[in-house]
Amino acid sequence: MAGETLQIQTPDGAFSAYVAKPAQTPAPAIVVIQEIFGVNKVMRDICDDYAAKGYLAVCPDLFWRIEPGVDITDQSEAEWKKAFELMNAFDPDQGVRDIRAVIDQVRGSADCNGKVGAVGFCLGGLLAFTTATRTDADACVSFYGVGIEQRTGEAERLAHPLLMHIAEEDQFVPKPAQDLILKALKNHPQIEIHTYPGRDHAFARKGGEHYHEADAQRAQQRTDAFFKQHLG
Repeated sequence: MAGETLQIQTPDGAFSAYVAKPAQTPAPAIVVIQEIFGVNKVMRDICDDYAAKGYLAVCPDLFWRIEPGVDITDQSEAEWKKAFELMNAFDPDQGVRDIRAVIDQVRGSADCNGKVGAVGFCLGGLLAFTTATRTDADACVSFYGVGIEQRTGEAERLAHPLLMHIAEEDQFVPKPAQDLILKALKNHPQIEIHTYPGRDHAFARKGGEHYHEADAQRAQQRTDAFFKQHLG
Protein backbone atom coordinates (compact mmCIF):
# COMPACT_ATOMS: atom_id res chain seq x y z
CA MET A 1 0.00 0.00 0.00
CA ALA A 2 1.55 3.28 -1.15
CA GLY A 3 0.93 6.89 -0.36
CA GLU A 4 0.58 7.19 3.40
CA THR A 5 1.62 10.18 5.49
CA LEU A 6 3.79 9.83 8.59
CA GLN A 7 4.28 12.51 11.24
CA ILE A 8 7.90 12.84 12.35
CA GLN A 9 8.34 14.09 15.90
CA THR A 10 11.13 16.51 16.83
CA PRO A 11 11.77 18.73 19.87
CA ASP A 12 10.70 21.69 17.69
CA GLY A 13 7.42 20.15 16.51
CA ALA A 14 6.20 17.60 14.01
CA PHE A 15 6.53 17.46 10.23
CA SER A 16 5.15 15.14 7.60
CA ALA A 17 6.74 12.50 5.40
CA TYR A 18 5.38 10.63 2.41
CA VAL A 19 5.55 6.87 2.98
CA ALA A 20 5.34 4.04 0.45
CA LYS A 21 5.12 0.59 1.99
CA PRO A 22 6.27 -2.65 0.38
CA ALA A 23 4.09 -5.72 0.05
CA GLN A 24 5.80 -7.33 3.04
CA THR A 25 6.90 -5.75 6.30
CA PRO A 26 9.01 -5.48 8.35
CA ALA A 27 11.46 -4.42 5.64
CA PRO A 28 14.62 -2.35 5.31
CA ALA A 29 13.84 1.35 4.99
CA ILE A 30 15.19 4.02 2.64
CA VAL A 31 14.88 7.72 3.43
CA VAL A 32 14.43 9.52 0.09
CA ILE A 33 15.86 13.03 0.45
CA GLN A 34 14.15 15.67 -1.65
CA GLU A 35 15.52 18.02 -4.29
CA ILE A 36 14.81 21.75 -4.08
CA PHE A 37 11.23 21.22 -5.35
CA GLY A 38 9.86 19.70 -2.15
CA VAL A 39 8.09 16.36 -1.79
CA ASN A 40 6.74 16.42 -5.35
CA LYS A 41 5.59 13.74 -7.78
CA VAL A 42 9.18 12.90 -8.77
CA MET A 43 10.04 12.14 -5.13
CA ARG A 44 6.79 10.25 -4.49
CA ASP A 45 7.36 8.14 -7.62
CA ILE A 46 10.88 7.30 -6.43
CA CYS A 47 9.41 6.16 -3.11
CA ASP A 48 6.80 4.06 -4.89
CA ASP A 49 9.54 2.44 -6.99
CA TYR A 50 11.55 1.53 -3.89
CA ALA A 51 8.43 0.12 -2.23
CA ALA A 52 7.87 -2.07 -5.30
CA LYS A 53 11.43 -3.36 -4.79
CA GLY A 54 10.63 -4.35 -1.21
CA TYR A 55 11.75 -1.29 0.77
CA LEU A 56 9.86 0.92 3.18
CA ALA A 57 10.40 4.30 1.49
CA VAL A 58 10.03 7.57 3.39
CA CYS A 59 10.36 11.08 1.91
CA PRO A 60 10.35 13.76 4.65
CA ASP A 61 9.23 17.35 4.10
CA LEU A 62 12.54 19.02 4.94
CA PHE A 63 11.30 22.52 4.03
CA TRP A 64 8.70 22.35 6.82
CA ARG A 65 10.42 25.01 8.90
CA ILE A 66 10.22 27.46 5.97
CA GLU A 67 7.00 26.41 4.23
CA PRO A 68 5.31 23.07 4.92
CA GLY A 69 3.97 21.04 2.01
CA VAL A 70 6.07 22.41 -0.86
CA ASP A 71 5.21 20.45 -4.02
CA ILE A 72 6.46 22.12 -7.20
CA THR A 73 8.09 21.03 -10.47
CA ASP A 74 11.08 22.02 -12.60
CA GLN A 75 8.83 22.95 -15.52
CA SER A 76 8.42 26.73 -15.14
CA GLU A 77 10.59 29.75 -14.44
CA ALA A 78 8.39 30.76 -11.50
CA GLU A 79 8.82 27.34 -9.87
CA TRP A 80 12.60 27.46 -10.35
CA LYS A 81 12.65 30.92 -8.73
CA LYS A 82 10.67 29.62 -5.76
CA ALA A 83 12.88 26.53 -5.51
CA PHE A 84 16.07 28.61 -5.31
CA GLU A 85 14.47 30.90 -2.72
CA LEU A 86 13.63 27.85 -0.60
CA MET A 87 17.13 26.43 -1.02
CA ASN A 88 18.70 29.74 0.04
CA ALA A 89 16.46 29.90 3.13
CA PHE A 90 17.14 26.27 4.06
CA ASP A 91 19.64 25.32 6.78
CA PRO A 92 21.31 22.07 5.64
CA ASP A 93 22.73 21.40 9.11
CA GLN A 94 19.24 21.55 10.60
CA GLY A 95 18.06 19.42 7.69
CA VAL A 96 20.44 16.63 8.68
CA ARG A 97 19.18 16.80 12.26
CA ASP A 98 15.64 16.38 10.91
CA ILE A 99 16.80 13.43 8.79
CA ARG A 100 18.32 11.88 11.91
CA ALA A 101 14.91 12.17 13.58
CA VAL A 102 13.36 10.41 10.57
CA ILE A 103 15.93 7.61 10.72
CA ASP A 104 15.42 7.10 14.46
CA GLN A 105 11.63 7.05 14.22
CA VAL A 106 11.48 4.81 11.15
CA ARG A 107 14.06 2.39 12.53
CA GLY A 108 11.91 1.93 15.62
CA SER A 109 8.67 1.35 13.71
CA ALA A 110 6.99 -2.01 13.30
CA ASP A 111 7.27 -1.72 9.50
CA CYS A 112 11.09 -1.52 9.58
CA ASN A 113 13.46 -4.41 10.24
CA GLY A 114 16.05 -2.08 11.78
CA LYS A 115 18.08 -1.35 8.64
CA VAL A 116 17.78 2.20 7.29
CA GLY A 117 19.51 3.71 4.29
CA ALA A 118 19.19 7.08 2.57
CA VAL A 119 19.32 8.39 -0.99
CA GLY A 120 19.30 12.04 -2.03
CA PHE A 121 19.33 14.15 -5.17
CA CYS A 122 20.69 17.67 -5.85
CA LEU A 123 20.32 19.46 -2.48
CA GLY A 124 19.40 15.99 -1.19
CA GLY A 125 22.66 14.69 -2.64
CA LEU A 126 24.54 16.98 -0.27
CA LEU A 127 22.26 15.90 2.58
CA ALA A 128 22.83 12.23 1.72
CA PHE A 129 26.56 12.85 2.14
CA THR A 130 26.13 14.57 5.50
CA THR A 131 23.59 11.93 6.54
CA ALA A 132 26.35 9.39 5.92
CA THR A 133 28.86 11.35 8.00
CA ARG A 134 26.59 12.56 10.82
CA THR A 135 24.01 9.80 11.41
CA ASP A 136 23.98 6.04 11.92
CA ALA A 137 22.30 5.32 8.56
CA ASP A 138 23.43 1.89 7.34
CA ALA A 139 24.12 2.98 3.74
CA CYS A 140 23.73 6.26 1.81
CA VAL A 141 23.63 7.22 -1.87
CA SER A 142 24.31 10.73 -3.16
CA PHE A 143 23.16 11.79 -6.63
CA TYR A 144 24.98 14.92 -7.92
CA GLY A 145 25.19 16.59 -4.52
CA VAL A 146 25.86 20.34 -4.53
CA GLY A 147 28.40 21.74 -2.07
CA ILE A 148 30.07 18.47 -1.01
CA GLU A 149 33.50 19.90 -1.86
CA GLN A 150 33.18 22.19 1.18
CA ARG A 151 32.58 19.26 3.52
CA THR A 152 34.93 16.50 2.38
CA GLY A 153 36.73 16.58 5.75
CA GLU A 154 33.62 15.05 7.31
CA ALA A 155 34.45 11.75 5.59
CA GLU A 156 36.79 11.03 8.52
CA ARG A 157 33.64 10.26 10.55
CA LEU A 158 32.20 7.89 7.97
CA ALA A 159 31.40 4.52 9.56
CA HIS A 160 29.02 3.09 6.94
CA PRO A 161 29.13 2.73 3.14
CA LEU A 162 28.47 5.70 0.83
CA LEU A 163 27.86 5.58 -2.93
CA MET A 164 28.26 8.79 -4.96
CA HIS A 165 27.09 9.60 -8.49
CA ILE A 166 28.81 12.64 -10.05
CA ALA A 167 27.78 14.27 -13.35
CA GLU A 168 30.99 15.35 -15.07
CA GLU A 169 29.34 18.38 -16.73
CA ASP A 170 27.30 19.41 -13.67
CA GLN A 171 26.51 23.13 -14.01
CA PHE A 172 26.18 23.42 -10.22
CA VAL A 173 29.37 21.48 -9.38
CA PRO A 174 32.18 22.91 -11.55
CA LYS A 175 35.25 20.89 -12.48
CA PRO A 176 37.47 22.34 -9.70
CA ALA A 177 34.85 21.29 -7.12
CA GLN A 178 34.65 17.82 -8.67
CA ASP A 179 38.43 17.54 -8.54
CA LEU A 180 38.42 18.44 -4.84
CA ILE A 181 35.75 15.80 -4.14
CA LEU A 182 37.52 13.06 -6.10
CA LYS A 183 40.95 13.84 -4.65
CA ALA A 184 39.60 13.81 -1.09
CA LEU A 185 37.22 10.86 -1.30
CA LYS A 186 38.07 8.43 -4.10
CA ASN A 187 40.38 6.27 -1.97
CA HIS A 188 38.20 6.25 1.15
CA PRO A 189 37.47 2.62 2.14
CA GLN A 190 33.77 3.32 2.75
CA ILE A 191 33.14 5.35 -0.43
CA GLU A 192 32.34 4.18 -3.96
CA ILE A 193 32.26 6.94 -6.63
CA HIS A 194 30.99 6.79 -10.20
CA THR A 195 31.31 9.68 -12.64
CA TYR A 196 29.16 10.13 -15.72
CA PRO A 197 30.91 11.74 -18.74
CA GLY A 198 28.87 14.28 -20.68
CA ARG A 199 26.09 14.36 -18.10
CA ASP A 200 24.71 17.54 -16.55
CA HIS A 201 23.05 18.04 -13.17
CA ALA A 202 19.90 15.97 -12.54
CA PHE A 203 20.53 13.52 -15.36
CA ALA A 204 18.44 10.98 -13.41
CA ARG A 205 15.36 13.22 -12.97
CA LYS A 206 12.63 11.84 -15.21
CA GLY A 207 11.06 14.63 -17.25
CA GLY A 208 13.92 16.99 -16.50
CA GLU A 209 15.85 19.00 -19.06
CA HIS A 210 19.03 16.95 -18.66
CA TYR A 211 17.46 13.50 -18.15
CA HIS A 212 19.55 10.78 -19.79
CA GLU A 213 17.78 7.44 -19.75
CA ALA A 214 20.78 5.14 -20.20
CA ASP A 215 22.93 6.77 -17.52
CA ALA A 216 19.93 7.20 -15.20
CA GLN A 217 19.31 3.47 -15.47
CA ARG A 218 23.01 2.71 -14.99
CA ALA A 219 23.11 4.86 -11.83
CA GLN A 220 19.92 3.25 -10.52
CA GLN A 221 21.24 -0.27 -11.15
CA ARG A 222 24.37 0.57 -9.19
CA THR A 223 22.21 2.06 -6.44
CA ASP A 224 19.95 -0.99 -6.30
CA ALA A 225 22.95 -3.33 -6.05
CA PHE A 226 24.47 -1.15 -3.32
CA PHE A 227 21.31 -1.14 -1.23
CA LYS A 228 20.79 -4.87 -1.74
CA GLN A 229 24.33 -5.50 -0.51
CA HIS A 230 24.15 -3.25 2.55
CA LEU A 231 20.44 -3.25 3.51
CA GLY A 232 19.35 -6.66 2.20
